Amino acid sequence: MTRTNYTLVTEFILLGLVDTLELEGILFFLFFLIYTLTLSGNIGMILLIRADPRLHTPMYFFLANLNFVDVCYSSTITPKMLVDLLSEEKTISFAGCFLQMFFFIALATTECLLFGLMAYDRYVAICNPLLYPLVMSRTVCLKMAAGAFTAGLLNSMVDTTYVSSLPFCSSNVIHHFYCDTSPLLKLSCSDTSLKESIFSSFAGVNIVGTLLVILTSYTYILFSIFRMHSGEGRHKALSTCASHLTAIILFYSTIIYIYLKPSSSYSLGQDKVASVFYTVVIPMLNPLIYSLRNKEVKKALCNVITKKKIPSFL
Repeated sequence: MTRTNYTLVTEFILLGLVDTLELEGILFFLFFLIYTLTLSGNIGMILLIRADPRLHTPMYFFLANLNFVDVCYSSTITPKMLVDLLSEEKTISFAGCFLQMFFFIALATTECLLFGLMAYDRYVAICNPLLYPLVMSRTVCLKMAAGAFTAGLLNSMVDTTYVSSLPFCSSNVIHHFYCDTSPLLKLSCSDTSLKESIFSSFAGVNIVGTLLVILTSYTYILFSIFRMHSGEGRHKALSTCASHLTAIILFYSTIIYIYLKPSSSYSLGQDKVASVFYTVVIPMLNPLIYSLRNKEVKKALCNVITKKKIPSFL
């Protein structure tokens, strides 16, 4: 019986986005600006929702949770990427790599589930307005949000535990700018083809499952809107859903491209660009999308500015 000796991997090398100093400097300032806008936009939205009692509704409760996830989501990837853009040695420890992977998967899963919950919230509000206060009570909303975070953590725990237990012997160079499942599986000495299929199936269930909830909810919503006799009511309902649909299209089109496309069409360069878009850019865009087209948020912001009211967490 042949015994295979595996070299113990204690750290990984992240190749990053580019390999030229000039581009790395430009990207550093660009991503630093995006990260600053991400933090200020999402934290600002959370404080605004907290400050204005008129925004203490289920829709804005889930939006505040989405903003929180986007802050954590971006902070899991971007700071390390910024450091690597200024460093010659782009290393990350074994524990640090899988810690990053754990939070990344947990937060990405939670974000998918939150989008589904937000779509269901809009469905109940527009299609069953009389039952809305009962169906979407504060207790129910808290349980839904807690369920989304719990499901994200459990899903990530399973994925991270399995990948971290694999033997890594061929190389410790990750062809990416963060620790993700697919690049790490490619570094393993063992045959992971079956496991890759299983991971893709789990990702597909999460993505397609939440997408089905969203599509079903908005199908009923559109039918309800078209049956409205009031033009003003129809316009208000459409404008309320427009920002949510915009955020959903941006998020899901990117993750479907990365995680559900055939392996034969794999392109490292294109995957990196797509990954930058949904890990760095989309968390910055979400608060803009939900504020620019939302009259209630604009009015709340004006009230906070004119009254110079400082949001409090107490």
